[in-house]
Amino acid sequence: MQRFEAYLKANLPDIDTFHPYYNKAMRAMLLAGGKRFRPMLLLSVVEAYEPLLFEGALAPAFALELLHTYSLIHDDLPAMDNASLRRGLKTLHVTYDESTAILIGDALNTEAFYHLSKAPLRDDIKIKLIELLARDGGTYGMVLGQSIDIHFENIPLTLEQIKELHRNKTAKLIATSLQMGAVIIGLEKKKQEELYQFGIDLGLLFQIQDDIIDETQSEEEAGKTTGNDGDKNSFINLIGLETTIEEAEALVKTVEQQFNGFDEQLQSGLKDIVQKYLYRHR
Repeated sequence: MQRFEAYLKANLPDIDTFHPYYNKAMRAMLLAGGKRFRPMLLLSVVEAYEPLLFEGALAPAFALELLHTYSLIHDDLPAMDNASLRRGLKTLHVTYDESTAILIGDALNTEAFYHLSKAPLRDDIKIKLIELLARDGGTYGMVLGQSIDIHFENIPLTLEQIKELHRNKTAKLIATSLQMGAVIIGLEKKKQEELYQFGIDLGLLFQIQDDIIDETQSEEEAGKTTGNDGDKNSFINLIGLETTIEEAEALVKTVEQQFNGFDEQLQSGLKDIVQKYLYRHR
């Protein structure tokens, strides 16, 4: 984590401009911290198999954090969740204005691919990483999930539809973080697919846990706006807190079973980060 944080701070956008707060706004949510869950997944896979490639993997890891941070900024906008707190700070549209938040989100989105294109990796590897990040961070993943989420506010979905919503909105970017690490080190396709499916289940668990946290924690505890899912198709709203916790526990068992099927190198590499987040709903 320390090496990633140092890399992030050294590579923050620094634009020569007379705009009074463009740079400050662009850096704000990146410097506010966060879990760094997605970059840590990528880096953990790389370090487990090829530690000498760790430095080269920092650029793709940063690209993931850039894209994820853009998604949070846009998710908090008045037209979306209208949230006032993120990573313990006021959201950008509250600190500045809505147009600034939209444009900073746009900038971080494109900065992710610009930074990824300059990574010190082979061109064929970079092309594949760009493909994966664009696929699951955009049309076929996160943006699709977000669109479903917004369109179906106040329209109840089935449990399976809610799971599909969150596989796209949340889980696919987590899954692709693992696969991107696997691509960097050249893991065979079957192992990539196993890691991706593991990431889908881990990501769905991550979202169920977020629903539980939204219901049970204060804004100060969570570091973001909570109690904001009243009109959303959340697990809590559909099946209640108790059953949602049961869903989380069932997914924990699935994820643990998948994890135990990995080879010792991969288990060793992922153990700390998986254990850190596997039980956060308890």
